[in-house]
Amino acid sequence: MYLTKEEELILAGEYGYPLQKAMEILVALGEIYGANRLIPIKSAQIAGVSYKNLGKAGLEFLRDLAEAGAKVTVYTTLNPAGIGDDEFMEKQREVLEIYRRMGIEATSTCTPYYGANLPKFGDHLAWSESSAVSFANSIIGARTNREGGPSSLAAAIVGKTPNYGLHLDENRKATVRVEVLADVKSFLDYSLLGYHLGTVLGSDVPYITGIKPEKIEYLKEMGAAMAATGSVALYHVEGETPEYRHALVDKVEKITVEREHLMEVREKFSSGWDEIDLILLGCPHASLPEVKEVAELLKMRGRPLRTPLYITASRAVKALADSLGYTEVIERYNGRILPDSCLVVSPIGDWFEGIATNSGKSAFYFSSFGFEVRLDEAEKLIMEAP
Repeated sequence: MYLTKEEELILAGEYGYPLQKAMEILVALGEIYGANRLIPIKSAQIAGVSYKNLGKAGLEFLRDLAEAGAKVTVYTTLNPAGIGDDEFMEKQREVLEIYRRMGIEATSTCTPYYGANLPKFGDHLAWSESSAVSFANSIIGARTNREGGPSSLAAAIVGKTPNYGLHLDENRKATVRVEVLADVKSFLDYSLLGYHLGTVLGSDVPYITGIKPEKIEYLKEMGAAMAATGSVALYHVEGETPEYRHALVDKVEKITVEREHLMEVREKFSSGWDEIDLILLGCPHASLPEVKEVAELLKMRGRPLRTPLYITASRAVKALADSLGYTEVIERYNGRILPDSCLVVSPIGDWFEGIATNSGKSAFYFSSFGFEVRLDEAEKLIMEAP
């Protein structure tokens, strides 16, 4: 991989240990994937934030970098943090403080584009959260690979990333055509579709026909589910996403999606209410319109939920919900907005046994953790819950 003179000096340690360590990570990654050079990035989004995932070794790695004076050189935000008992939260707060010392905006969200970390079409990024990567590549038309925590942090420190994968035009072409024959209309439909497609596509780049999403949140949820059950980091939707006109090439494999495929997913997550002790919405983190919809549904219900309702969202969205009165309504009916956190990366095994959600991504992860799961529309969950 070609390095400029300055990059060679960084690698040799002439600019200090943190930059040298970061450059070592990027060069190793570039050599593995055959990158020709490093390219500048506009922003980074770092995973490896929850202490549940980092553990003692990860925390020590971050401590060493921060104590050596590591600083990011591009605008950088974080993935969601975890929540837990007092001992866990002490470590979690230390993780966030270390990232702050590096100059990172400690907004911990899987939807950074709802805040200040909003890229534009064509921007090169180093993002790591799978649903955020999907959104940035597919809906915005920015360019990022699905980075790991160390590689996204290294890119943030150097301000560059190896030029391979989805940064290159040729790798953004569709590798499979998906014809959706099922009638896909609701949020849940898109969640089911994404779940199914991830299981059959793996890391393919699909060109999807036959859907007309009413809301951008539907595409966000479909992409998140595809990234969870598979590793789809970029998709194109005919007539909807910014790069679809140039994405389809001749002689790609074609698959179809029937209604029965979606129903198979739905039936997989059909736990009864007697097995559910939490309703979880906002995976990926909820947008302001999604929070508003929940508040309106709770007012329509007219009585508090016996089963607690949690909505995960970014602190930016929660601040808007607070100012507009949505938070007060949600809390009145036994709901709560959890800002900058994620239960998937939290040690909650002793808190709940069954979770109801409208998210295919949540359903996938919580079922793999051994929870009972009910997957349904937010409206049905709120109206039918005890």
